[in-house]
Amino acid sequence: MNSKLKLYGFNNLTKTLSFNIYDISYAETHEDQQAYIRYIDEVYDAERLTQILTAVVDIIGANILNIARQDYDPQGASVTILISEQPVAETDVDYDTESPGPLRDTILAHLDKSHITVHTYPEVHPVEGIATFRVDIDVSTCGVISPLKALNYLIHQFDSDIVTVDYRVRGFTRDVEGKKLFIDHEINSIQNYLSKDTRTNYQMMDVNVYQENLFHTKMLLKDFVLENYLFGDATNNLSDQQREKVSASLRHEMLEIFYGRNIPKNKISN
Repeated sequence: MNSKLKLYGFNNLTKTLSFNIYDISYAETHEDQQAYIRYIDEVYDAERLTQILTAVVDIIGANILNIARQDYDPQGASVTILISEQPVAETDVDYDTESPGPLRDTILAHLDKSHITVHTYPEVHPVEGIATFRVDIDVSTCGVISPLKALNYLIHQFDSDIVTVDYRVRGFTRDVEGKKLFIDHEINSIQNYLSKDTRTNYQMMDVNVYQENLFHTKMLLKDFVLENYLFGDATNNLSDQQREKVSASLRHEMLEIFYGRNIPKNKISN
């Protein structure tokens, strides 16, 4: 049995940031499609994901207690890191104000009995050659800060065409007089925690339930340049007609993911 970990300034609120990041590509041939899967598995294997999550731990000023990671066959990887608080150092960061978190600077704050997880899901449409790479990330903390401070860094670590973000505060803690607190900071929108360049580059939609401390934001990349989505040698010689068809298929895929439902192709307008 491990010895118990001493907790400091314990806060019973659980704050959870959960989000999906989607990267969309087009690979024309079966060979290119398989090469895409291999590429994703190499670039975002368990070791690389561990490096990304370790940087998140550094950003929010926590201690790593345990790391579990696994690569899968035929594709995908997972990492889970159990973290705890570390002593608070002097900092100029105001944790109660909605503002973007840093990309790499270290911030120290209380965290207790918390964890970070990531899972990857690369896949390819068997007919149309649309390749979709999804990353699921959860950052859950019991402490005085919100895991939203790590959001900007994580978005910048992946090619993010669509991002769906959920933030929720559960449970309650008490003030010194015993009054229950169901949230310990003000929040109007997840968007307020995003950097200016991110807010400029994405179309965004909020669905918030303020009285339940539930916040949801969808993000869709505004600019679409076909060359950024083509993977493999076979895609270099597409005819104008093929380019138009591939562009329509990619946009259709992105809109279906953004709205979370199947959309008839004749309903999509360029």
